[in-house]
Amino acid sequence: MAIVLGPNQYGKAENRLVTVSRNGSVHTIKDLTVSTSLRGDLADTHLTGDNAKVLATDTQKNTVYAFAKQAPVGEIEDFALRLGRHFVGTQEAISGARVLIDEHSWDRIDGHDHAFVQGSNEKRTTAVTVEGAQAWVVSGVRDLVVLKSTGSEFHGYPKDPYTTLKETNDRILATSVTARWRYIGTDVDWAKSFAEIRSIMLKTFADKHSLSLQQTLYAMGEAVLQARPEVAEVRLSMPNKHHFLVDLSAFGLENDNEVFYAADRPYGLIEGSILRDDAPDAGLAWSTLPAF
Repeated sequence: MAIVLGPNQYGKAENRLVTVSRNGSVHTIKDLTVSTSLRGDLADTHLTGDNAKVLATDTQKNTVYAFAKQAPVGEIEDFALRLGRHFVGTQEAISGARVLIDEHSWDRIDGHDHAFVQGSNEKRTTAVTVEGAQAWVVSGVRDLVVLKSTGSEFHGYPKDPYTTLKETNDRILATSVTARWRYIGTDVDWAKSFAEIRSIMLKTFADKHSLSLQQTLYAMGEAVLQARPEVAEVRLSMPNKHHFLVDLSAFGLENDNEVFYAADRPYGLIEGSILRDDAPDAGLAWSTLPAF
């Protein structure tokens, strides 16, 4: 039996970067978490401890900050592409790079040019992979918490001796959306595309009369692909944030779908991918990313 080194990568995870763009008295904040990973001819460091081909993770961290100073960060996809292409283009041993970025939101306080309030926990994301001269971009959003108080049903499922869940034709539907979409190319207006995809998903969630969270998930991905030709594939992970009707009969009260217990766990987890049947090959777009 032979033992060999399999696929591997290394990098600097979760570099916290905040930039302030100063245009006179009006300032703009960019708040990012940037993770870099490099792949290539790295067998020696694993097998013998020879680090001659290892660009230190500290150097990767410093590159993130230096790039943020040398030119405006701009859209997170463009910043990730700049970093990935730099690492692959300047390090002979490095053939591939993966750059992950989360963007944290800040909202300007009304009437103030340089004061901000932190937005929701929602994060805009991107995962950029560079391999030689090729690049793939997977952008998305996570921790996008949505709820609708009606327009959702769940019934017709199998019953066995362990089934206690009651069927309903009117329930709260709530979830925390993690969505990732694979772009067909890199010549994209990233900000416009993100804003419109997010808007499409929210409108579909709100408008679609849901017989299951699975049905809603598919409808959201389908709507994005129908409206946005730059997107090849959408992957969604949507936990069912259960709201259980509280039994108030012990107090002589009738609960007409008004008072609920919001449970944080356990929860149903619904995941799926929706793609064009003529979508180009994904290549390395999803490599090392979670399945959903």
